[in-house]
Amino acid sequence: MKYYLIAGEASGDLHGSNLIKGLKAMDPEAEFRFRGGDLMAAAGGTLARHYKENDIMGFVEVLFNARRLLKDLAQCKKDVEAWQPDVLILIDYPGFNFRMAEWAKSKNIKVFYYIAPKVWAWKEHRVKRLQQFVDRLFIIFPFEIEYFKKWNIDAIYRGNPLIDSIDRDAKVKEPKAAFLERNQLTDKPGIALLAGSRKGEIKFLLPRFLAAAEKLGPDYQYWLAAAPSIDDKLLLPYLQQSKADVKILRGETYSILRHSQAAIIASGTASLEAALIGVPQVVGYGGNPISFAIAKRVVKLTYISLANLILQRGAFRELLQNECTPENLCQEVKRLLDDTPYRQKMLDDYQELRNLLGGQGASEQVAAAMVAELKNEPDK
Repeated sequence: MKYYLIAGEASGDLHGSNLIKGLKAMDPEAEFRFRGGDLMAAAGGTLARHYKENDIMGFVEVLFNARRLLKDLAQCKKDVEAWQPDVLILIDYPGFNFRMAEWAKSKNIKVFYYIAPKVWAWKEHRVKRLQQFVDRLFIIFPFEIEYFKKWNIDAIYRGNPLIDSIDRDAKVKEPKAAFLERNQLTDKPGIALLAGSRKGEIKFLLPRFLAAAEKLGPDYQYWLAAAPSIDDKLLLPYLQQSKADVKILRGETYSILRHSQAAIIASGTASLEAALIGVPQVVGYGGNPISFAIAKRVVKLTYISLANLILQRGAFRELLQNECTPENLCQEVKRLLDDTPYRQKMLDDYQELRNLLGGQGASEQVAAAMVAELKNEPDK
């Protein structure tokens, strides 16, 4: 069968790559064409467009780029129609993917949505679009099961694919000495810096993270996990102005988190990855003041980090917009390093999180359910 997948950011690229691997195992004759990133390309198939070409975040930014986004949407429709897939698999990225779902339905193309848009957080009216334009919804958080049942959507949950990504990654299991030697690092304790995968969040967060590192001082080395879509040209000007001992590392996110004493992280998938790997963390979030003010009005969440949302409590601190200062970040990291009971409580919460998300094999099980759906067979 022919599968066309659309992912619009780094986390979608990761989940899409694992799904492609699972679909290959369940459907040996599978053909893939997709919009995504390097990980999906490495998994196999044809990359039609890289997600970094549409690196736009925030309400205001989307408005300023509306014409470009509409042009890209038209090109995507044309590409999908020319390829004639058996199914269009949409991975999160709701602003773009909802429009693709509606169009695909009008063309009688079967639509699967993998990783539900966060309608439980904001824009709940979008649930109606899931009901109208999506043939099958596949979710990755256990609390979503009951939520979608309330809307008469029988969503499929088979665990969270991040557990597989982490547990199967060889670098997570690599001894610290080997990690340090391979990356030419000293044996000083490491602090992880993950400033995001989008230019907007990096421009807001990275200067604050680096200033916090300066305040923490030279007793630590700082490892900046660079997202695949981010060029060093964006990062280096900030690093050149910083007095902290910071090194950019690529393709090392999991190993950085595994061997760090603490982490300063942008909200998003990376924060959930840190929790599953087991590094104490503080999350920062912010951006354009107008976009943030709008988001604060419309988003109905107590927490912004996935781990805290799943646990339904604040396992770690979230410093948002004006609270995301170098002083606050530094103070929280010191507590993560020095307050043993506080640190241990966070690690205990992480273990509870793992238990809630379930075991391994999520990507393969989702792929099996998708293939069964396409063949009109019972999902085993």
